[in-house]
Amino acid sequence: MPDTRPGLNIGKDGLCDACRHYEKRKDIDWDKRQRMLRDLADNYRRHDGNYDCIIAASAGKDSYFQTHVFKEQLDMNPLLVMVNNYSWTETGLQNWNNLLEEFGVDAIQFSQSPRTCKIMFSKGLEKSIPTWYFDRAIYTFPLLIAARLKIPLIVYGENVNYEYGGLQENETSSARQQMNNSVANKQPVYEWLDENISKECFASHRPPDKSELQTISPIYLSYYFPWSGYKNMMFARTRGFKTLDDTGEWKREGFIEQYDQIDTVGYLIHPWFKFAKFGHYRTTDIGSSWIREGRITREEVVEKVIDNDWKIDQKMLDDFLGYINCSRKEFWDIVEKYINRKILEKREFNWRLKKNVEKALISGGKVVD
Repeated sequence: MPDTRPGLNIGKDGLCDACRHYEKRKDIDWDKRQRMLRDLADNYRRHDGNYDCIIAASAGKDSYFQTHVFKEQLDMNPLLVMVNNYSWTETGLQNWNNLLEEFGVDAIQFSQSPRTCKIMFSKGLEKSIPTWYFDRAIYTFPLLIAARLKIPLIVYGENVNYEYGGLQENETSSARQQMNNSVANKQPVYEWLDENISKECFASHRPPDKSELQTISPIYLSYYFPWSGYKNMMFARTRGFKTLDDTGEWKREGFIEQYDQIDTVGYLIHPWFKFAKFGHYRTTDIGSSWIREGRITREEVVEKVIDNDWKIDQKMLDDFLGYINCSRKEFWDIVEKYINRKILEKREFNWRLKKNVEKALISGGKVVD
């Protein structure tokens, strides 16, 4: 992980927040935490036939694990709430339908206005946060449903800012601050308004008022289980979840896995901007988690990072640009505005890590100009 990652601290020992937090796992009494989760579930369990909790869900591997825990281990009646993708992969749609059927659960699927999404994605691209409008709703809409249906307990997956290094140093079970994380933090509404975008376009982004929020208890499941996207994927496959490798639908260029965030095609254009601005993308993110779990060596991941992290999948790019009616030239003109030229250079028409940055990555040391 590079120290350009926002909120990430790398100590004098060379370890980042995410690695230090992972090391703490060995001192945690996970059985005790899972007993705490069962006690929590008992406090919110209803006996009137209504929903006991809300699971903020997608068609992904983690949602399979979350649903398994609450539906089958804790014997609760969860309502799944998801924000509909602007476009689906066939694999993702198959996984969503299978999730509902496999676990016998109900779901609310919230669809944002396509017309508004196209405009907001285009505006977001100009700000280097293309899918912010979608991401923000993922965190706020379940809160709105919880308040309206009076279902206090909301279950989210992992605490992004703690698990992967960010603004949160101390682990907590409460997800009250999730809306303020680095993925979909609040944006000034007035900056987006024009003749096509009004305040009403942000109705799904406004969380309940403070008095309503006090009645809602959002939690991270990662507080109660040692979180692993890979292990969640392996479990999900036992329940009918399919990876892109399983279906053969698509081989994503520049990725070392084909199972994470595979619901839609163009969505990952948003996190690709991390490479343009900070010099890391999905291979760094996934590879780092694999190293911590002992699944791969650092040396192997470094080689894969240098070979892959700069790449932008062409099908993914075409899908996103086609949705917002943006040309490739317009896209790359925008990207140029955000390129971190301290660590990136153009080689053979592609932005890559500078050679001295690659050397530092290999050695595990600091970049030397």
